[in-house]
Amino acid sequence: MAKLYFRYGAMNSGKTTALMQVAFNYEERGMDIVLLKPSSDTKGRDVVVSRLGIERKVDALVTAEDNVRDIVNDFNRRRAISCVLVDEAQFLSAEQVKQLLDVAVLDDIPVICYGLRVDFRREGFPGSIRLLLLAHSIEELKTICRCGRKAIFNGRMVNGKFVFSGEQIAIDGEDEVSYESLCGQCYERELNKAQT
Repeated sequence: MAKLYFRYGAMNSGKTTALMQVAFNYEERGMDIVLLKPSSDTKGRDVVVSRLGIERKVDALVTAEDNVRDIVNDFNRRRAISCVLVDEAQFLSAEQVKQLLDVAVLDDIPVICYGLRVDFRREGFPGSIRLLLLAHSIEELKTICRCGRKAIFNGRMVNGKFVFSGEQIAIDGEDEVSYESLCGQCYERELNKAQT
């Protein structure tokens, strides 16, 4: 039986690079994959972009109104799909995550989702919360903080200054927004500095 996987990590943990490696491995063995990305992730538009400079065009951009299972089954009717890969899965809705579970359980196609667990305010994304509840397998991809500890949070910076309020979604590199992976201690230190 196929499974739904959630591989999460803070920014710079290599999620997109790992996704592209999995795609390469399937295709090297002559197997077809479907690569999906939520349309709300406007970075690269219809391309997934790794911080290492590796890029790959997606098979479909998923809008908030889309039924992801229908998208996958449409591809599967045209060619036998061996795996579904989803980048930036935190931007999916809870219902779309359930649809991906159905792809794995009912359609017997493995689904591997990559994304963030929490936002810059340390609140869960709807897609991530549902993935944490429904995924058969959950794996953390690790990265380090500037202090050398394991990073678990994402600090958002606007014009080079940390901010701790605002819209949940702001794409890295747009409107002077950038992110830094932080451990719990460094996150709290920056939060306290911002509040004083």
